Amino acid sequence: MRNQEIEDLVEQLAVELGRGLSLEDLDGLLLAYSANQSHADRVRVNFLLSKRVPPDVSAWQLSHGIAAAVRPVVVPANAELGMLGRVCVPLMVRGFRVGYLWVQQDAQEQSATAILAQLPRVRDATDLLATLLLDSNTAESSQRRAREQQFLAAADGDRHALEVIADWPEIRQRGPWQAATVHAGPGTDAGPQAVRDPLAATLVNRSAALQATVGFDDALFTAGLGSHAVMLFRASQGRTAHAAVLKRYEGELAKRTGVPASKVVMGIGEPFGSLRALPAAYRESRIAAQAATVDPALGAILDVRGAGVYEVLAGGAADPEDSVYYRLLQGRADAAELFPVLELLYDSDGAVAGIAGRLHLHRSTVYNRIARVRGIIGADPLAGRVRLELHLALKAARWAARPRL
Repeated sequence: MRNQEIEDLVEQLAVELGRGLSLEDLDGLLLAYSANQSHADRVRVNFLLSKRVPPDVSAWQLSHGIAAAVRPVVVPANAELGMLGRVCVPLMVRGFRVGYLWVQQDAQEQSATAILAQLPRVRDATDLLATLLLDSNTAESSQRRAREQQFLAAADGDRHALEVIADWPEIRQRGPWQAATVHAGPGTDAGPQAVRDPLAATLVNRSAALQATVGFDDALFTAGLGSHAVMLFRASQGRTAHAAVLKRYEGELAKRTGVPASKVVMGIGEPFGSLRALPAAYRESRIAAQAATVDPALGAILDVRGAGVYEVLAGGAADPEDSVYYRLLQGRADAAELFPVLELLYDSDGAVAGIAGRLHLHRSTVYNRIARVRGIIGADPLAGRVRLELHLALKAARWAARPRL
């Protein structure tokens, strides 16, 4: 930790700007503040005493867009809160949000214009402050990074690494275990996809995973990669803790990227009683996460047993266009109408009423589209072999769009 350097730099910045400063983390906890202040409003005094931003003040600050900002934001005064105007400086490292520096206006100032004019000349110092914050972050400490690399090596099958992590207090004699993969799926502007730099994406996943599991005894260890996070849980039948961790993870992604999370999934492997099985369980969890990403009907939390045909497809290359029936349908302009009916028909064992309801169609329209398929392919789409071929081809088309984890 580099707390003294951070405190010294905040004090130095306060002297240079001639203003009172406070530094907080993404959860509104006070990290450092300056002694240099001609006048402190009620909000600042209470913040320095309690070390945490109260909910009403946090709501006022967030309402001005600080969580998504990448440049200084003016937050106007609020007499009801006893709050003078402020400027929030988001502290970013490679697109990774690490905290907020607050600069308070003086009581006699009517606007934040003077503060905004001062900030460019201290840009180097605020960039250094962001770097120091990153280095002091628990998830980014050198020891934590080394342990995560050891854990990821074990998950990839390194025998020496498996022996090392077997002696870690949080893992030793706490089995059976389960591996989980958490991924922010494509089509969302949230999470690592909003951070184009691969290193920044890794930092986001690493920190989000660590913070999301704090306080959950069944969550034993986490690690982050550019495309996903890996979690080791103590095996359990229920999924209450997993659901709570996933919800927290979404929130942590949003705090770090400034964009609300929309689709985040968790894949869970089979329980295992020997750490030698960790690599296989990790692979299973990745398959489950990939399946949940490409097939939303499977849910946001998916055990590998529920991945169905996707687990089979993961074993080798399957091309949907290997099916002549699929090719005949794909080349038509109305394929976007026919494929959803077919896939739901196969997924729901031919329950036409349910299919019509889910697609917001009349039942006669569903029957009509099935008849059109029959005419196009020259075969009954409900016949055993035809059904199996088309169903597999449709799932292979989904699987081809999976995230590479």
